[in-house]
Amino acid sequence: MGAFQIMAVTICIFLNGLDGFDIQAISFAAPGITADWGINRAALGVVLSMELFGMAVGSVFFGGMADKSGRRPTILICLVLMAVGMYAASLTNSVSQMLVARFVTGLGIGGMLATTNPMAAEYSNLKNRSLAVIFMATGYPLGAIIGGSVSTVLLQTSDWRAIFEFGAAVTAFFIIIVWFFLPESVDYLSSKQPENALDKINRILKKMGHAAVSQLPAKIEETQKAISYQVLFNDRFRALTLLLVIGYFTHIMTFYYILKWIPTIVVDMGYEPSTAGTVLVWANVGGAIGALLLGIISTKYNLRKMLIAILIVAFFMVSFFGFERETIGDLSLIAAMTGFFTNGGVVGFYALIANAFPADIRGSGTGVVIGVGRGGAALGPVVAGLLFVAGFNLLAVSIVMGAGAAIAAVAIYFLRPAAEKHNVKANI
Repeated sequence: MGAFQIMAVTICIFLNGLDGFDIQAISFAAPGITADWGINRAALGVVLSMELFGMAVGSVFFGGMADKSGRRPTILICLVLMAVGMYAASLTNSVSQMLVARFVTGLGIGGMLATTNPMAAEYSNLKNRSLAVIFMATGYPLGAIIGGSVSTVLLQTSDWRAIFEFGAAVTAFFIIIVWFFLPESVDYLSSKQPENALDKINRILKKMGHAAVSQLPAKIEETQKAISYQVLFNDRFRALTLLLVIGYFTHIMTFYYILKWIPTIVVDMGYEPSTAGTVLVWANVGGAIGALLLGIISTKYNLRKMLIAILIVAFFMVSFFGFERETIGDLSLIAAMTGFFTNGGVVGFYALIANAFPADIRGSGTGVVIGVGRGGAALGPVVAGLLFVAGFNLLAVSIVMGAGAAIAAVAIYFLRPAAEKHNVKANI
């Protein structure tokens, strides 16, 4: 890979880092919002989940736009939505206003997730494509780490609104970066062939240090998406699809319970909001290490078996988080260990999904599994909030929410037998 390709992939990593910070900004701000507005945990759970509902809508809508209108313009639109949503959140004075602001932010985040992944893959060469996508996924916890560290400092001198103002400013800065330094991907231009596609391709190839091409490849006719979605639920692929959907949905509930509720839980233990942000940072440090380590060793060991083990340990770690700790150091350590396994499970699912579906329905299969799974992401914080309001203590809630990872492990266990029974040649 040349310097220009590395730069393009690096920008995608930073864009995913923005997602990591933006999606967790409400978690850093949650203790201050609770204190200012006097809302209960059930209402807070809805606030914590609203951008996740936006993500579900944004991923479907802007994912289609990225295929139809291009990766670059879609990324720019998503950045604008994220910046506007973040800044609007800093101006809110009620739960209803915050819900609107977070939904708008979620639209941008969902579209960004659906667009930066193919952009990073298409700017890397075939040899380094998997590594580029893994690094892209690691941008999420790294962005949360940096954002959490900054939020901790901001909360020492300002209120929770400063977190959203900071996020809006950084997101707006990347609109400029993408506008000047991230052109459309060559793969998109070659397959869709919009106006002046050949000239655009050759300008990009020159920056990459490659020779110009004299003509575009033959345009391949697009297949109708409805056909691919129907195949996912026919007799052959139905069991495979449903097991992946169930597994990803239940584990993502567990994952977002930890990410969304850590600051509020830590503050309720008697610590300052800035300290609570530090604990969440350590959860993301563990998540980043888990993602990187899984990416490295997944080439040497069976991914499905390794993912089952990770999910089982994730259940026990989330449950163990329910015990109260005497020191902030103990809290940070258990949060990092929990993040290691829960985020490792999420990244493992991305790799497993890619290996489970054949190429002709891989895009549709990935969209269905992750799209439905984001419903679990939105549901997790809400369910936890309702359990707290119903009188369950932290240990009980953590065991219930951690069970999502255990259910996911069972679903993944039956994945290979289901594939063999229906003669699906899946690399799992």
